[in-house]
Amino acid sequence: MHQQIDIPALLDGDRNALSRAITFIESNRPGDRESKWALLEQLLPHTGKSIRVAISGAPGVGKSSFIDRLGAYLIASGHRVGVLAIDPSSSNSGGSILGDRTRMTSLSAHSNAFIRPSPAADTLGGIAARSKEVMLLMEAAGYDIILIETVGVGQSEVAARYMVDYFMLLLLPGAGDDLQGIKRGIMEMADLLIVHKSDGDQLPLAQRTAQHFKAAMHLFPPKPSGVPVEVARVSSLQNKGIEEVWQRVMKYVDTTEKNGYFQRWRRSQEMHWLEEGSMQILLDYFKNSPELQSRLNALKSQILSGDTNPVAALHTIDHFIKKLLHD
Repeated sequence: MHQQIDIPALLDGDRNALSRAITFIESNRPGDRESKWALLEQLLPHTGKSIRVAISGAPGVGKSSFIDRLGAYLIASGHRVGVLAIDPSSSNSGGSILGDRTRMTSLSAHSNAFIRPSPAADTLGGIAARSKEVMLLMEAAGYDIILIETVGVGQSEVAARYMVDYFMLLLLPGAGDDLQGIKRGIMEMADLLIVHKSDGDQLPLAQRTAQHFKAAMHLFPPKPSGVPVEVARVSSLQNKGIEEVWQRVMKYVDTTEKNGYFQRWRRSQEMHWLEEGSMQILLDYFKNSPELQSRLNALKSQILSGDTNPVAALHTIDHFIKKLLHD
């Protein structure tokens, strides 16, 4: 399949070539593994030049409308924008169930935007297995801003943090009262807290919420970047605050490039990619090994019949894997 990917066309920004390459990278066919590595190695020198931003927040906070507005602003400023939406997935089909293109009306119609839903099923950490690779393919195709929309607030945010340079967390007016179930750890990952839907009848509440978080910033530990967490108010409905948000991103990038943190964090991301990728390879190997699956199915049958228990079964699998590795 790798031979069918038109690499020059992809590097020239051809959307069809990019789509085919992403489909290939996301494939779970064991026979494609070597070709995938070869493709990524060819494209890697053409990556790493984008600014990578994660946008997170609880369902209903308006992530897609915010990305739609931000992306439109960036394109009008001369950028090419790639959007990677980490979707919840159907438990039966494993496919994406959110209609990203229908929720991002401005971006979906623009030739300088590329939106890719990425199903998060069957993956360690709840984030799509190939998300990092898909992001690199977008960069190779010339998208200089990568926006990653995560599914909510949880493990996928932790994984996304290790893919991006800057992390935005969207909050609703009134979030300061109950934090909407958002864990403190998720908030500590954020570089910018955005009180979204700051308009209409919600405006006074949004102003109070922003003040609440600004006053609480001293309770959070210092950021390793050396840049304090900021708080902003945005109305995607009225298209207010979008330009100011991007100015904060650029100021952050400039500061961290000067103090050396930007490159150190990129290296940390690569180490994390190695660790998580290694775990995914082991998981794929386990799922695609006839010997292991046969042994696992036999142990399942023994548990159902009461002839063994999960602890003993796991002990058996442990010894079996050690034997395979030593052989």
